[in-house]
Amino acid sequence: MHTLSAKRENQLAMLLLWGSGIFIMGLLALFLSYILYKGLPVLNLHFIMGKSSDIMAGGGVGSQLFNSFYMLLLSLGISIPLALGAGIYLAEYARDNILTRFIRLSVESLATVPSIVLGLFGMIIFVNQLKLGFSILGGALTLVLLNLPLLVRVTEESIRTVPKSYAEASLALGATKLQTICYVTLPCALPGIITGITLTAGRALGETAILIFTAGTTVSRFLYDPDIMAGGETLAVHLWYLMSTGLVPDRESIADGISALLILSILVFNCLLVLPLKFSQSCRR
Repeated sequence: MHTLSAKRENQLAMLLLWGSGIFIMGLLALFLSYILYKGLPVLNLHFIMGKSSDIMAGGGVGSQLFNSFYMLLLSLGISIPLALGAGIYLAEYARDNILTRFIRLSVESLATVPSIVLGLFGMIIFVNQLKLGFSILGGALTLVLLNLPLLVRVTEESIRTVPKSYAEASLALGATKLQTICYVTLPCALPGIITGITLTAGRALGETAILIFTAGTTVSRFLYDPDIMAGGETLAVHLWYLMSTGLVPDRESIADGISALLILSILVFNCLLVLPLKFSQSCRR
């Protein structure tokens, strides 16, 4: 009787878990399908690659798309080395003392700061004090503050999940600790680190509050301008600007297209990061 009751409880629990998973997947599918249904008809080569317009209908989002990925790559180029160094230190070298507890507290506190506060901080420091103005560089440096907490925590936890026996075997064969970290620990922790990078990239691509105060709501007069001091309006900021103060008559259509383009951009960027990793892991096996 007790065994039957336990079996029913297990079946009920499995049913609830499956139901929760299906509900989440259905909600995501509904969300994505609605956005793509509204936005895909808007997407064409002129819209994706063309220049935007403040007044006339039929403008594109080429500059904003370029700025989005340009700023993302700049911020990740700064964030990833810093996060790797901090994560390796906390996982492999740091002892449990006041300094390491203060570092972890600082990282967790930075992760809880609202993005609009980070934007105001970036405006005060980078835009006003350092005289960078509303620029791609100012936006990228402020995005670093957004990226670092998640990347540091993910790097530390990914390294801690690697079995200690791997490092012990490497050290027993005569490798130094640095060699062990570079050639044994980090490759094993790479899937978790890549996951953290994809989450960070998706969040940064959709960020608005930070970039409004630091990168601005304007773009360069050149379509694809690599000047880091140029105006850095991104896709997400352009979407916000259109729906709040935009004067173009087809702003709703452009907003639908930007929403679909953002979703597709995040999916493509994630695939570019994850698929090579999956392929290399399958080749090793």
